[in-house]
Amino acid sequence: MRDHTADAATEVFVAHRNLLFTVAYEMLGSAADAEDVLQETWLRWVKVDLEQVHDQRAYLVRITTRQSLNRLRSMKRRKEAYIGPWLPEPLLTTSDVTADVELAESMSMALMLVLETLSPIERAVFVLREVFDVGHDEIAAAVGKSPAAVRQIAHRARRHAEARRPRTRISPRQTRAALEAFQRAIETRDPQKLLNVLAPEVALISDGGGLKQAALRPVTGAEKVARMFLGGLGKVEGTLTGEPTVVNGNPALLVRLDGEIDGVLAVRVEGARITGLYYVRNPDKLTHLTSHTPLTLR
Repeated sequence: MRDHTADAATEVFVAHRNLLFTVAYEMLGSAADAEDVLQETWLRWVKVDLEQVHDQRAYLVRITTRQSLNRLRSMKRRKEAYIGPWLPEPLLTTSDVTADVELAESMSMALMLVLETLSPIERAVFVLREVFDVGHDEIAAAVGKSPAAVRQIAHRARRHAEARRPRTRISPRQTRAALEAFQRAIETRDPQKLLNVLAPEVALISDGGGLKQAALRPVTGAEKVARMFLGGLGKVEGTLTGEPTVVNGNPALLVRLDGEIDGVLAVRVEGARITGLYYVRNPDKLTHLTSHTPLTLR
């Protein structure tokens, strides 16, 4: 009987694993921490009496949310000691993630950075409500708040996010076009072409984690960003190339130095110009770029 119960628990967990990973990653911005949360979720799930669980998916999401909240609080201390800006860990994703507009938008570096400005509870409520369309009562059970409090938190978090996210939705084709123009300007080292594709208020955020060279603070303004890129190219020892790819459901560039992965460059585009550049160089955050990570909202 015990083996049969364990097999049933395993079957249910595996069936929902991709969803649970997506929930944890959206809340944490770290694949490594999301994997740890899934392990903790599994350890608690196998102790549950399945006959007492009416909605297994909801119950698993509830466990994952609680473990993610615990992890978020411990991650805050790590981020405070982090060297330079902290960016989410990029994930190589498949075309089906890109095709799911809601999922791709929620996974974008731009929105993930907005989520970093929320409190742990606000982030959990926002992710569950706005991304996964979980009901207020179910969220309340997951975060230990009343449904009325959850509604207030959801409203506050949504208002905060809306004030900071791109004003218009940009298609993957438009993002690819901006990235291609950026890449051509870099390859030809043409400062005017680079300025043409960068918005005047563009911000560059680079994450080396103290392990790779990166700006310790965001660089803002088209001319400053252009000088940093073009000036940095002259100091590179080796051959630097940019390979179009899809990261977090959105077009990006996989940057290689002498054939080895050096980093990932993601962008935020508004109109036809780049308003945000996010360059992840920390090697500890580049481990999920050799195979696709399955993600889902369901």
